[in-house]
Amino acid sequence: MLLIYSNPESWAGLSAEQREDLTKSHRDLTRELEDHGVLVSGAGLADPITSRTVVVRDDTRTTTDGPYAEAKEHLAGFYLVECDTIDQALDYAARMPDAKYVAVEVRPVMDSSGLEM
Repeated sequence: MLLIYSNPESWAGLSAEQREDLTKSHRDLTRELEDHGVLVSGAGLADPITSRTVVVRDDTRTTTDGPYAEAKEHLAGFYLVECDTIDQALDYAARMPDAKYVAVEVRPVMDSSGLEM
């Protein structure tokens, strides 16, 4: 999974042209991933201010507004890709425009096919 991180400062610091280029770069990369048959799924996420955090303690649910982590960076979106090697995934992550501004994390997805449901 290619996890895209952002922060309000990096986004606010982009010019309209840079934002347009970022959008175009994502569109182009998405098409390429589809053409190569490696894209499983992908999506941008809404602003962290719209998130809710759920905690259950002693069978009591508490819900709070906003993200759980107190951090400048937030998860802004993801691509789930099926690559033959970690190096292939790293190459795709390095081509994401977000890697130039904050970061793209590459994390293998656990195989849960052997788990009973």
